[in-house]
Amino acid sequence: MKISNIETVRVSDPADAIWVRVHTDTGLIGLGETWYASRTVESAVHDHFAPLIVGRDPFAIERHWLNMFRLSDHAGYGGAELRAISAIDMALWDIKGQAAGVPVYELLGGAVRKKIRVYATGGPFEGCGELAKELIEDGIVAMKIGPTIPVATPSEGQYLAPKELDHVLKPFRDIRDTVGGDIKIANDGHGKWSLPVAVQIAKEMEKLDIMWQEDLMPLLNSHSLRQLQEATITPVCISERLLTRWQLREFIENGAAQIVMPDLIWTGGITETHRIAIMASAHQVPVAPHDATGPVNIFACAQICMNSPNAMIMEHVRPYLYGWYGEMVDPLPPIENGWLHAPENPGIGTRLRPEVFDRPDVETRVTGVDAMIPGMSDEGWVGVGLYDPNKSTDNFSAAMWSDMENIFEFRAQGSRFDEQVDTETDEAQNTGDAK
Repeated sequence: MKISNIETVRVSDPADAIWVRVHTDTGLIGLGETWYASRTVESAVHDHFAPLIVGRDPFAIERHWLNMFRLSDHAGYGGAELRAISAIDMALWDIKGQAAGVPVYELLGGAVRKKIRVYATGGPFEGCGELAKELIEDGIVAMKIGPTIPVATPSEGQYLAPKELDHVLKPFRDIRDTVGGDIKIANDGHGKWSLPVAVQIAKEMEKLDIMWQEDLMPLLNSHSLRQLQEATITPVCISERLLTRWQLREFIENGAAQIVMPDLIWTGGITETHRIAIMASAHQVPVAPHDATGPVNIFACAQICMNSPNAMIMEHVRPYLYGWYGEMVDPLPPIENGWLHAPENPGIGTRLRPEVFDRPDVETRVTGVDAMIPGMSDEGWVGVGLYDPNKSTDNFSAAMWSDMENIFEFRAQGSRFDEQVDTETDEAQNTGDAK
């Protein structure tokens, strides 16, 4: 089986969403998704990464991930490049699961559970008590709101007046007055506050039994986040803003993160999120995947949650689930009575609806095997000194290739070139023996 082409799909609403479909020569199609700056991600998929993987084995997921990451890392791996990697990686796992006839979590080692609790994100700050009652009636026993976010703007998060603090506490008090302790509440700060104000907020909210404090401060200094954690009994949740295990490692190891919230479609896909969950488990830190974006991400996160013993809870946005998700995918994420159930279909578990491709606002782009880099194998980089920069493809510039020659020690020098050296050594030994 080989990858025959890579397709991206965008619509005008939601404009930030982009879906990646990896097609194979057997007819299997893998589906991936990411979110934010979709046009930029589209370019990264087609101009940056497609030449690395078209025409190659879709099952070589680890090799493809490494090649894509190394290509990006020489200029900094975050942003659109890592979002593109995340979507492509998800699609490759989808293909592998479909080919094996099993959900992806079976390929990760099997399920440790068949369902995980979900919490609801968002809602108006007025009437939060009634919203909490509605959620409980639907079987949902945890919610997340962020009333501190707009209050931070006037002072750039440097000052919080007593009346402002009282204002942001009102939604939490409303919930507790209405439903008591029947629901857990998390606070999302969106990285707005300084350390002193973050400590003030966290300590005041302790009286309201907060599930976690998420991103009260910018995630730029693990030492400062550890100081916040030391100042409050509420767990600090560190989040989708940190990408890959390398960025999260320091926050976990120094105790700044008591809960880890990776976003699978931003942090490197299923491959990297699986690694993050394992790393967190070594420190007895639970994982609560982030999703305030698209439906395919929920399916992918479900695969991680079913497989990871330290998975705690899964995020979802109810207006999305009961709104535009149904216009894009079939089936919908299997959320019922407050639980996300294990997907049953092979692979990721869902597909884009055929009607998506009939929408007047749909935009698709396809890159085929004509973009394949000459001299590169499924095993990795080849062609140092062999690739002619005068024969560059449209989608992969000779200048980029020249830059990479100076930056990378291409993988082929540890694979095919080793085989060549071994062969030449054997031939030399045989010649010597003959003499």
